[in-house]
Amino acid sequence: MTDRAPQPVDRQLPTEESRDLLALVREIAQREIRPVAAEEEDAGQFPRAIFTLLSEAGLLGLPYAGEYGGGEQPYEVYLQVLEELAAARLTVGLGVSVHSLSCHGLAGYGSEEQQKAHLPAMLGGGLLGAYCLSEPASGSDAASLTTKAVRDGDEWIITGTKAWITHGGVADFYTVLARTGGEGPKGITAFLVPGDAEGLTAAVPEKKMGMKGSPTAQLHFDGVRVPDTRRIGEEGQGFTIALAALDAGRLGIAACAIGVAQAALDEALAYALDRKQFGHPIADFQGLRFMLADMATKIEAGRALYLAAARLRDAGKPFSRQAAMAKLFCTDAAMAVTTDAVQVLGGYGYTADFPVERLMREAKVLQIVEGTNQIQRMVIARHLAGPESR
Repeated sequence: MTDRAPQPVDRQLPTEESRDLLALVREIAQREIRPVAAEEEDAGQFPRAIFTLLSEAGLLGLPYAGEYGGGEQPYEVYLQVLEELAAARLTVGLGVSVHSLSCHGLAGYGSEEQQKAHLPAMLGGGLLGAYCLSEPASGSDAASLTTKAVRDGDEWIITGTKAWITHGGVADFYTVLARTGGEGPKGITAFLVPGDAEGLTAAVPEKKMGMKGSPTAQLHFDGVRVPDTRRIGEEGQGFTIALAALDAGRLGIAACAIGVAQAALDEALAYALDRKQFGHPIADFQGLRFMLADMATKIEAGRALYLAAARLRDAGKPFSRQAAMAKLFCTDAAMAVTTDAVQVLGGYGYTADFPVERLMREAKVLQIVEGTNQIQRMVIARHLAGPESR
């Protein structure tokens, strides 16, 4: 790792409060997260204490209502917080995004009674959430999920398996999508399931290419009982709730991707300025200068794209197409930038002594999670040309 500290991003923030917030986030990232990121990722260590610290600092509920313990921050600000956290360690940045996603259903579709009962602990009470949509045979085709919830008086009995669950086995609560009716999207309902519910177990976490400190695991629901008071929204409304959450969640992934890319550029630039060959810093050579310029341009373009989508969301305007574009562009940019960063460092970039190889491995998953980039292209095309005629 280079000795040069990364330069703060020059951000356009809407208020003095938001500027102070980003300064706090950078301080926490530099002091608590970045110094141990490589070691803990290599060891597969989940940083639960960091999430507790973030909760105590009010950073786990930023885009939600202050009435229930949220931070009342616009998405424009919240996403830049995610970017800073992801630049320090993707396990943390993505973890905050997933937690926010898991709160989205109750915050947006829950009754006032449900929100009063659960949101304060979810947003600022030290709890950590997870989102359960995907299944072993239902990934991109989420509407074909088979996990069932059968009504039994005032309770629901949930049976099935969820897959690829970030925080699986360590979360305190899960937002679960289950089939309560017929086939297709109209037969799906959302539930808020406690992490310690009887009959709920987690499989051994997946062995992944990157983000080894973030547990990703299957969850098995063996007759898990939840009261009807934990049903979110109406019966059959679950898929609508899921899609709304994913639109917002895709912006979180886009912001995390730009954070990873920015971290890779910072490392590559610092190395290029320090490393000398033929009597000159390698940053003097045009081939590398042009690579660095292209990397920086991709990052600035991605940041502008996700912020434009966030501002639409904050204004209450449709943003689904822009969210898909941001997720697509930013994650592809992160993959390209981290790959180029490894190239700038040459042989050193391929070793674990420098963080760029880890950043490259981590960037890959961002092209897959919360809708693959092929799905994003389908979403964008449907907005442009309408549904496929088949």
